[in-house]
Amino acid sequence: MKKRSIAALAILVCLLLSLGTIPAGAVSESTALETVRALGILSGDENGNLNLTSSVTRAEFVTMMTAASAYKDTVGSGAGVSLFKDVKSSHWASQYIRLAVEQGWMVGFVDGTFRPDNPISLEEACTALLKLLGYQSSDLVGSYPSAQLTKGASVGLLDDLDVAQGQTLTRQDCVMLFYNLMLSETSTGAVYATTLGYTVTNGELDYSTLVSADTKGPYVAETGTLTLPFSTDGAAIYRDGRAASLSDVQPYDVYYYNASLNTVWVYSDRVSGTLTALSPSSAAPTSVTVAGGTYELGTATAVYKCSSQGSFAPGDLVTLLLGMNGEVVDVLDANETETTYYGLVLSSQKTGSTSATSSSASLQVVTQVACTDGTARTFYTSGTSAYSTGRLVSVTLDNTGTSIKSLSSKSLSGTVSRDGTSFAGYDFADNVEILDTDDTGGYVRIYPSRLAGERLSEDDVAYYTLDENGDIDRLILDEATGDTLNYVYITDEETISQDFSISGTYTYYQNGESRTFTGNKIYSVSVGGAALWEEDGEVTSMRQLTSVRLTGLSDLYAMADNQTYRLAEDVQVILRGTGSDGYYATTLSEIDAEHYTLQGWYDNLGCSAGGRIRIIVATPKS
Repeated sequence: MKKRSIAALAILVCLLLSLGTIPAGAVSESTALETVRALGILSGDENGNLNLTSSVTRAEFVTMMTAASAYKDTVGSGAGVSLFKDVKSSHWASQYIRLAVEQGWMVGFVDGTFRPDNPISLEEACTALLKLLGYQSSDLVGSYPSAQLTKGASVGLLDDLDVAQGQTLTRQDCVMLFYNLMLSETSTGAVYATTLGYTVTNGELDYSTLVSADTKGPYVAETGTLTLPFSTDGAAIYRDGRAASLSDVQPYDVYYYNASLNTVWVYSDRVSGTLTALSPSSAAPTSVTVAGGTYELGTATAVYKCSSQGSFAPGDLVTLLLGMNGEVVDVLDANETETTYYGLVLSSQKTGSTSATSSSASLQVVTQVACTDGTARTFYTSGTSAYSTGRLVSVTLDNTGTSIKSLSSKSLSGTVSRDGTSFAGYDFADNVEILDTDDTGGYVRIYPSRLAGERLSEDDVAYYTLDENGDIDRLILDEATGDTLNYVYITDEETISQDFSISGTYTYYQNGESRTFTGNKIYSVSVGGAALWEEDGEVTSMRQLTSVRLTGLSDLYAMADNQTYRLAEDVQVILRGTGSDGYYATTLSEIDAEHYTLQGWYDNLGCSAGGRIRIIVATPKS
């Protein structure tokens, strides 16, 4: 199961930020903006616009200060008190202004007004934030406003802020000012953010922790609608990691939201199958096994439903709703949801089964299927016939139980677009599942980018399905990429003839380990790269890869004079020792064509989307 976490959002933000060049010691405006938004200090209008060039009024500034203080969850808009002639109890910011005055952050004017709609100046803002940090007049040297601006600069409030004395602040200026506030030193010597319970790492607010702390959920959209405490106008909505809209939300999707970021994350991952185990006990389970996979119970609701006091017990047909980290959020009777999987049979066998309510025994078929999402699932059906290994099947779980249906091949041919978005006249669905398989039970989930620009023949495509939009949502390939195979580097091979029999002994190096096997078959391979087929742990075939002397390397490609080869994502890099020394696993970053002789081995095995460098052997130059 693919794992997700709020940290993924932080990674995305970091990737976006990397598009700019940030001076050493400075923070980017994007980092500051996302952090201040996550803190709830800044939010968009009803359309989601942040209006960063707009000026900030004194009333708006005190609301920002409240959100940046320990009082963020204790004050709201609405009726307050009339402290000033121009701030009546009905004023939207009256409660915030009252808090600011009571805490001594800001004061009114001698004429009895607060002037809430006046733009706030740099020195006014600096003075207020110094008071929030706990500084008193005795901590300042000089007169207003130079004393306040000098002190503000010394504690870090004015870092990277391009505003001069007398100028008023924009919303963009306040982004940087409040980001600096979080990292400024208080009057007691602490970093301000830590006094609020936030985490500071290497001089910056820990964004992923910050987002996690303010993210609410998980919730289940039982009817396909979301219940949110904020308007969805202008909200950012993501479903399974992709930009989406409310119309994309389906019944029983799991969702989370962050009101400060005006963002919703929706996940549709679910697993249906027979509940076969509860661990460590049925009284207080922490994990369940369904369809051959084990999943952690992530909510009290899920724990209760699977416990001995709840609704489900081993043998029941259930659907697990999974959250962003793959944990079980809720458990449903599979009758409430209909789920269909497509894939390839890995194994199938008849077993005896005894009913929980009687002593009678019946035959049961246990079938393991490699599904198009890359997960091998185990299904239990009644009957006397097992399914042949390698057969294409669909598995449907509904109110009648679990049924497995054999599928006839359904093929396509054509060239995948260079951007990996379409194939054979069809678009790929956003969440398309592509599975490459081979005859020995090997399988691997791949993504459209892996096939970009590749031509696939009818022999490469075993099956496909279309969604309601007519887009390909599932695609099963038959050894089209070569990615399902094992690639090894043979270090020694020997043919032994004895008593009218011939056997072969082969020693090979793979992923940092040396192994040896002896078989009754002789393979046409020698020292060098090879593809290895295995079935039930036994080697069934070996074929030599094609060798090429490499003259250059990059992160994605290898060069051989004028020829360019794409590197496999899991390319094995082997450092060859000298003399009696052997072979050592290394990485691309540790080798180059200047100091090493590089020999590449690529698969030339007839796979339409193959031909990638699978192994590189680097020998130090003398």
